[in-house]
Amino acid sequence: MDYMETIRSRYSCKRYCDRQISKEQLDAILEAGRVAPTAKNTQEHRVYVVQSAEGIAKVDSVTPCRYGAPTVLVVTYDKTQAFVYPGNVYNSGAEDATIVATQMILAARAVGVDSCWVNRFNPDEVSKALDLPENEVVVMIMDLGFAADGFEPLPNHFNRKPLEETVRYI
Repeated sequence: MDYMETIRSRYSCKRYCDRQISKEQLDAILEAGRVAPTAKNTQEHRVYVVQSAEGIAKVDSVTPCRYGAPTVLVVTYDKTQAFVYPGNVYNSGAEDATIVATQMILAARAVGVDSCWVNRFNPDEVSKALDLPENEVVVMIMDLGFAADGFEPLPNHFNRKPLEETVRYI
């Protein structure tokens, strides 16, 4: 599958079967995150792989928007390692973790794995439930697996505004 086909066909899967992804698929997805660019190459992101029944139950306890995937990734960043921008107002942590997550979501599609970016949760509750280090900030939860039989993208998934509505030249 070429890159444009990958990004055009990827969708947020909202119902999974119980078949687990392979180690090779997971490794390819994690590698895509590992090589993602970060500000000043700080690589302050962390990716937690949750596959145990106990771990999945903990994730399910902190969000109503998990869709039964057998693998969950929790992407965080270490706020003590993030690059701080001039002015000391922003740091690169959330954007770097988002780049990592985006590359993993696209890699998932490229290796035949469905995914969903879950963002309806309280980061502090996730950290507490999974006993994550205090210096890490949870950015997202990602479901990984295979769509349940008969599940397809939502009807509006492929509707996109024309470039003229979303791009401005200055």
